[in-house]
Formats: sequence, structure tokens, C-alpha cells
Amino acid sequence: MKAVIKIGGALLETRESREALAREIKDAFASHDIVVVHGWGKQLTKHLTDNGIETKFVNGLRVTTKEVLDGVKIVSKRVNRELVDAFNADEPTLLAVGLEILGVGMVDVVPMGPELGYVGRPINANAQLLDLQIRLGQLPVIACVGKDANGQIYNVNADQVAASCAQAFQACKLIFLTDVPGVAGPTNERLQHISAEQAQRLIDSAVATGGMQAKLNAALSALSAMGTRTREVVIAPGNRQGVVAAALADVDIGTRVTLA
Repeated sequence: MKAVIKIGGALLETRESREALAREIKDAFASHDIVVVHGWGKQLTKHLTDNGIETKFVNGLRVTTKEVLDGVKIVSKRVNRELVDAFNADEPTLLAVGLEILGVGMVDVVPMGPELGYVGRPINANAQLLDLQIRLGQLPVIACVGKDANGQIYNVNADQVAASCAQAFQACKLIFLTDVPGVAGPTNERLQHISAEQAQRLIDSAVATGGMQAKLNAALSALSAMGTRTREVVIAPGNRQGVVAAALADVDIGTRVTLA
């Protein structure tokens, strides 16, 4: 089975957390074709705060000025390298390969709008490159910085990149590993399963906001894209032991989002 796993930046802050997730994903990689996409939002916020740069969000997406974009370039490379090192620890041969969009043309992007500054929306992921890495027995690990047709660099939301990769890679399952138990309902209860229609209602009613709004929008994009093979999106707690195997199977963990 093909799967795309997106790891939230909050889960990558410590070496222990990175190594624990790397072990679980490596175990799954033995029997599944997996692409990893990762965020670094929490690390970027700390970098910006340390340098006296303001952070603002619109609909769960970070407004990216030229100063913020400079921080994006620094933080994305560092977090990608740390995660790749965790995957490759104790490996006799190279297993994980860091694929920064900036360096390898992983995803084509277009600007999302002037109110967001240098924020790009992915429009096409490089499926051939992903398939090649998998055939070589290597695990692609994607950091989300992109370029448009004119060579302008953009900050790209990792949830959107994961959805774009899932479509291009024809992944059956898209998994978001995050720092919350799953999607919360109107009374803050964990929702075990929701349809695309229910997910849209959570967004429209402002029950799902911020980062969860961005995840649900990405989930809807992956599920509804023409020709997609993605049949299920799982939003699950990445700090739960065994979360990767559970999300790949039919075990009750987090929230499963399907078309119906």
C-alpha cells in the first residue's frame, strides 16, 4: 500500500521524539511504500520570536514577509536534516533522502494571495521523483519550501504539500501525525470518523480553526481530487506509541476522514 505520512513540527522538537517516529515509520516502510512530509512551524515561530520578528496567521496559514521567508529557509533545512539523520541512524546504507522542494523541484507552486505574502499553493507534485526514490529503496523526506515558475521562493504549508504528494503518488492513505488526539467536535470530543461533508461543516461553523482547519482543507483536497486513489485521511496523535501501524491499519486512533 502507498501512503503519505505528514509529521507536524511539534513532534520533531526533541531527538527522542524524532527517533521514536523514525523507528515506527522505518518498520512500516518494510511493507508499505511511504513518503514522509514534515512541518517545522513551531521551530519557525521560536526562530522568529528569538529574532524579534512578528508572527501572524490567516486561516491557519502563516503570513510570510521577506523577513519570515529568510527564517523559513534556515529552519526548514535544519529540521529536514535532523529528521533524515534520525531515519538513517544505525542504517548500514542510505535509507532516507531529504528532498527540499527548493532544491529538487519537488512541487510546483503559485502564490496564494497578497494578504499572505510569500505563501505558495502546491499545484503539481513530482510523482516520477517519488516513485524513483521508492524503487531505489529510499524513503523520501520532504521539507516544504517551493518556487514558482519565475523562480520566486515561497513558504508552503506542509499539510497542503502532503495532500499534493498523496494525489501525485496515488497514495491510498494520507496520515497527519499531530500533537492532538484527533479532530474535536462541537463539545471538544474526539470524533472517531467523519465524512467530507461533516469536515466541511466543522470548518464552516468555526469548530475547526487554525492548524486543524488547514488539515481538514488538505484532507478534503486529497479525497476529492479527480482521479485520486486516496480513500482515507487519518489525523492522529503522533506521540502515541504504535500510532503509525495503527493509522495504516483499521485500528481506532485519531480521526478518520472519508468522502462519505
